[in-house]
Amino acid sequence: MWAIRSLLGLRCAAGRTMSQGPARRPRPPKDPLRHLRTREKRGPSWGPGGPNTVYLQVVAAGGRDAGAALYVFSEFNRYLFNCGEGVQRLMQEHKLKVSRLDNIFLTRMHWSNVGGLCGMILTLKETGVPKCVLSGPPQLEKYLEAIKIFSGPLKGIDLAVRPHSAPEYKDETMTVFQIPIHCEQTSGQQPPVQSPERLSPQPPPLAESADGEQRPDGVGWKARGRDTSLVVAFVCKLHVKKGNFLVLKAKELGLPVGTAAIAPIIAAVKDGKSVTYEGREILPEEICTPPDPGITFIVVECPDEGFIQPLCENTTFRSYQGKADAPVALVVHMAPEHVLLDSRYQQWMERFGPDTEHLVLNETCESVHNLRSHKIQTQLGLIHPGIFPPLAGPRPQEGSATQGVPTVRGQCLLKYQLRPRREWQRDAVLTCDPEEFIAEALELPNFQESVQEYRKTAQDSPEATSSQYPEVVFLGTGSAIPMKIRNVSSTLVNISPDTSLLLDCGEGTFGQLCRHYGDGVDRVLGSLAAVFVSHLHADHHTGLLNILLQRERALASLGRPCHPLLVVAPTQLRTWLQQYHNQCQPLLHHVSVIPAKCLQKGAEVSSPEVERLINLLLETCGLEEFQTCLVRHCKHAFGCALVHMSGWKVVYSGDTMPCEALVQMGKDATLLIHEATLEDGLEEEAVEKTHSTTSQAIGVGMRMSAAFIMLTHFSQRYAKIPLFSADFNEKVGIAFDHMKVSLGDLPTVPRLTAPLKALFAGDLEEMEGRRERRELRQVRAALLAGEDVEPPQKRAPTEQPLSPQSKKARAQ
Repeated sequence: MWAIRSLLGLRCAAGRTMSQGPARRPRPPKDPLRHLRTREKRGPSWGPGGPNTVYLQVVAAGGRDAGAALYVFSEFNRYLFNCGEGVQRLMQEHKLKVSRLDNIFLTRMHWSNVGGLCGMILTLKETGVPKCVLSGPPQLEKYLEAIKIFSGPLKGIDLAVRPHSAPEYKDETMTVFQIPIHCEQTSGQQPPVQSPERLSPQPPPLAESADGEQRPDGVGWKARGRDTSLVVAFVCKLHVKKGNFLVLKAKELGLPVGTAAIAPIIAAVKDGKSVTYEGREILPEEICTPPDPGITFIVVECPDEGFIQPLCENTTFRSYQGKADAPVALVVHMAPEHVLLDSRYQQWMERFGPDTEHLVLNETCESVHNLRSHKIQTQLGLIHPGIFPPLAGPRPQEGSATQGVPTVRGQCLLKYQLRPRREWQRDAVLTCDPEEFIAEALELPNFQESVQEYRKTAQDSPEATSSQYPEVVFLGTGSAIPMKIRNVSSTLVNISPDTSLLLDCGEGTFGQLCRHYGDGVDRVLGSLAAVFVSHLHADHHTGLLNILLQRERALASLGRPCHPLLVVAPTQLRTWLQQYHNQCQPLLHHVSVIPAKCLQKGAEVSSPEVERLINLLLETCGLEEFQTCLVRHCKHAFGCALVHMSGWKVVYSGDTMPCEALVQMGKDATLLIHEATLEDGLEEEAVEKTHSTTSQAIGVGMRMSAAFIMLTHFSQRYAKIPLFSADFNEKVGIAFDHMKVSLGDLPTVPRLTAPLKALFAGDLEEMEGRRERRELRQVRAALLAGEDVEPPQKRAPTEQPLSPQSKKARAQ
């Protein structure tokens, strides 16, 4: 045991130097996925034979926090219709396997439909999916080029883009036809009444950016690729499923069941042909069930009234309406309520006939999506309801706007089965029962006792006298990819009742705001003065565009003018924003970018415009100083420090290894928010991925004499709670999604440790077991390699220079 501890002590000490010892071996190439091997075995001769099981399932029901997304399952293929922010997280939570996706269909190039596509593609690539077909508007290919600005080359996955003009797509399950629908608005007409998602006006005339560059003015934007007047509908026709061979009936007729001679007979009757056996003609219906016809379903988006008339007049849709012999099974409507209420649209729906079902996905379809978030927040609220406030629940659904046809409002995980029989299935639909969550927590051993003990201790402690502000709301505390309990990086700092800023803005940040603030989200967006983007990894900035778009909508609803949002970020962010602006949606008029490098100590301001924006930032936020520094993660990665006029100082690390520049910038911080991606003992992995371990993060805080340290950005392997290290003390706290703390709450946070350990005892025990097994593997490997085992020598943490160019692409 002494040898084991000695060896492990040496490993930890060497890891803390962060420059000594080899990095972990590179992972071997991933094997082909099992379902791909099965498909290869079937071979090309398999051909379309019609699947036995096909159903559609609602992933996101159309609410403002989740958008509208649809998952289609067959035993051969998986499909996704639209991929807005948070879709990947929902699929992970509800066990809809991302690794099985063959196709992603996009109805239009709007952020509500494509906001999660970047993260989804990166996940497919990392999972080992060799190919994915993307179908939709013509700008799709340009969008994929644009995301390479921060993702790097998308090697290892073949992204086959099929524009709306391509011929039909056919695979083992179905044939898909793309139907382009153009808005009837012409250049001389006034725009129709817009849906909430189409509030963006055209950008103002030529504007100058913070670096003196000229922004596009919108003239000629259609020629360059952006076309907001186009949506793509999808007509999906299942392949005919051949009838089942009736073995017992065949035996009764004396057919050679069980011999090689039966194979051609089965093939013939399944194809609807009669056979002659021993002089007797046998009809196919005698020994085979009738074939299942190739039924059709349609997915259509109609974002505003400008698309209604073109939709009604489309000849392709007319060919599917009123067909009594082969009616369309289901039409999915992604349309706002005012479109559904339009008499023309209702008549168009009615023309499909009484046997067609209709599924509506829009903002009236309030549904619980992230059930695990509601569950864990309810249970955490038993410990401290102020620090862990309850999340906003769904509002009651409004009545259907279309009474003339069978209409169903979407709910997360609602299914419509197309085969083997057509029916709605609601057994998987989520229900949020806080009483059930509370009862489950109260049954945990020692939980109630630990909560009571904490409350008794809190009563004996002096009450906090600090102001409510600044108030910090942790919206995303996980790393790399969104998961069911921890979303990716984002922290809201409420500086005052009417001023706030975001520290990073990963995918799904707006959805987290909706769940945290409910109907008050517009007020919060209206108070948002600035966003700090630490670096261009997808888990830190891909939620920004939705914040920009939703902020404009919020300000319009509040009757306030929409001034550009100040964004402090690496200058490379502007390239991504401009590409999206050119190809998809106008948004550059929403934002003024302040290069993060211009806020470094001693940096020269690049232009008078930048200086004006910096002064505006300080004045708007009531700050004496907003300083940045380069940190040790990837190229152009920054941390920041906010010094308020009232005296408090909040420091944010972004993603980094222990960094001396951050220590110096953050001296005497009131609050340090530092990433702690990995547990102690994984120092080598932390070096490889340029992140910090728990003790390293705490060490940074101690060296800068921070009054309090909040740890965040945990690896998703620590889904509920990270492992506690020996360095934890009364100045250290763990962040959770939707945790809300003011400076006066900080002394309370460490006292929550005992109830937290009781609540997550099972998870902590499992992680401890994993750590022990890992340490034993390290020891065995060291002994096999003949390493000398010596007593550990205590080493002080040191820091070697690390080039910021060492990493690119997605956060690890």
